[in-house]
Amino acid sequence: MAISDDNAPEPGSPGPDLVAEFWAGAHLATRANPLPGYLGVTTGETLPPPTMAFGGTPEQQDALAELIVDGVKTATASALADYQAADEPVPSVGDLGIVVDGRGRPRALIRTTAVEVRPFDQVDAEHARLEGEGDRSLAHWQTEHRRFFTEFSHGGFSPDMPVVLERFRVLYS
Repeated sequence: MAISDDNAPEPGSPGPDLVAEFWAGAHLATRANPLPGYLGVTTGETLPPPTMAFGGTPEQQDALAELIVDGVKTATASALADYQAADEPVPSVGDLGIVVDGRGRPRALIRTTAVEVRPFDQVDAEHARLEGEGDRSLAHWQTEHRRFFTEFSHGGFSPDMPVVLERFRVLYS
């Protein structure tokens, strides 16, 4: 349930300066995104990865960002239809992202470690546990994600809808 915003701040949000400052610290601490630079610093080393918020409301985004920073949440699920509607690629192993809270403040640098597309009704208890939400049960995951996809997904909800299951690890917070 990540929403990528390509570093575009919402009105009234902290803006790109906080993202740039966060990226400078994260990049220095982790040496994330190292590219060979034969003629000096490359663009890939200086541009921050895209920002993303998990959840559909600022309150959800705050709570989920906190779970990520605390190491409780190490996975997420998104409707494949949302990537297609936004003409965005599905995440790939190795992708970096800056997780922001409900006010657009950077909270964590994450790296994608696994990606799988599976029908909603075939998501397993292990994935639900890794999402770290509620009681971490599959029943809770199904209830909350059914509600989320019904309310926020471009294609709505159906039990056989393709869901992008992404695992990640925090590199910096």
